[in-house]
Amino acid sequence: MNELPHFPLAAVVGADDLKLALCLTAIDPKIGGVLIEGPRGMAKSTLARGLADLLASGQFVTLPLGATEERLVGTLDLDAALGQGRAQFSPGVLAKADGGVLYVDEVNLLPDHLVDLLLDVAASGVNRIERDGISHRHSARFVLIGTMNPEEGELRPQLLDRFGLNVALDSQPQPEARGQIIRRRLAFDSDPEGFCAQWLPAQQALRERCQTARERLQGIALDDQALEHITGRCFAAGVDGLRADLVWLRAARAHAAWRTAQAIEAEDIEAVAEFALRHRRREPAVQPPRSSGQAPSAQQPEQAESAQGQWGELPPQPVAIGARRDVPTWPKKP
Repeated sequence: MNELPHFPLAAVVGADDLKLALCLTAIDPKIGGVLIEGPRGMAKSTLARGLADLLASGQFVTLPLGATEERLVGTLDLDAALGQGRAQFSPGVLAKADGGVLYVDEVNLLPDHLVDLLLDVAASGVNRIERDGISHRHSARFVLIGTMNPEEGELRPQLLDRFGLNVALDSQPQPEARGQIIRRRLAFDSDPEGFCAQWLPAQQALRERCQTARERLQGIALDDQALEHITGRCFAAGVDGLRADLVWLRAARAHAAWRTAQAIEAEDIEAVAEFALRHRRREPAVQPPRSSGQAPSAQQPEQAESAQGQWGELPPQPVAIGARRDVPTWPKKP
């Protein structure tokens, strides 16, 4: 039985930021995947499925919400290992997702230890299973796409940080866009093959653009000038750890490859800034040190915002020196 075709990513109305973030992660999976935030009914799974068509394998695997650890990582048959002298491995979801997209809906509702395990494998590209002294490892290189509705609970900051990019969907598209979305969805539902054939040239162009960017990626240097700018911005944003710096730099390089540029430029850094900082930004505790001769007006936006006050605090007011009215005057001793 043939699987129904996916709704083409090129046919999705709006969601330009999310489509860009998905393409960048497809260009460089080492970015660490995308966490999509938004309420139900915002076509999050449709966008993730459309991304699978841009990859060589086209593989799309969904992790069920109630999945166990064995279902995720796979199992080892110890009886076969004792009898045959080798481990017999039954693949799990991670093995099936190798080379494609692993989609985790409502990732904030998964147990923390499963999310942590999932993100570790996504970062390393290798799944390792150990049981009673017997181990097995296999490739698990996939683009990780997680979704969550913030109204149903948050991820712990430690787990949020493990997702490379973060994009929030607009829950209120304009009426014109809403109508266009509904028309395209109805057209796809009534004739999936015909709809995909109509959008095949645009989808093929998007697929070729991602492939070309992947081939150009290693030729673009992770240069010191871009790194210096990014590390300064991350410090000003008060992010914890160094993952934001690395993700931002990788995403900027992928964006340069997406533009067919020769090097990372300022527009590449700015294009992915919010993707890398949105789920990591904290209120800075201290101001970044200024180099000698640098004018105060050269502050970055994050620094300038901090310099204007914290959490709406009021400016200091002068206080008159003298007797305080709120202190009662006790009668003198007779």
